[in-house]
Amino acid sequence: MARTTRRELEQRVLTALPSWVNTISQLNRVIAERMGVTASDLDCLHVLHMQGPATAAELAREVGLTPGSVSRMIDRLDAAGCITRTDDPEDRRRVLIEASSEGLARIAAYYDGLTARSHDDLAEFTVDEMRVLLQFIERSQVGATEELARLRRR
Repeated sequence: MARTTRRELEQRVLTALPSWVNTISQLNRVIAERMGVTASDLDCLHVLHMQGPATAAELAREVGLTPGSVSRMIDRLDAAGCITRTDDPEDRRRVLIEASSEGLARIAAYYDGLTARSHDDLAEFTVDEMRVLLQFIERSQVGATEELARLRRR
């Protein structure tokens, strides 16, 4: 049996990534639809969950939307019970948007199946292999972020 070369493995990884990302994107759209929001609204909730409360302008930058689009997004998320709006304690003129615990719980419930499958998949890897996977994911995130910034500058 012929041995797979590093280059062949690299190509297989790079070929598999777009299909995986596409499937996750489709999953996110189905979940968003069931929650009565859009896929970019889920992106916003992820930002709020990971980074904490933010202003509409900060969310627009993080999610890559115009101020008008972000306003409509916030209204949809509010109507779906996924966010709360509070006065900024440091500047009463500003409003902070925060993910609600109920909204995050609803989203988490939709991802429970995928989370369980992912735990099962990761159980097949050694700790060292998981470190390598994590390193690849983190490096890929940095690279994708830099490429996004480059394309937006054009």
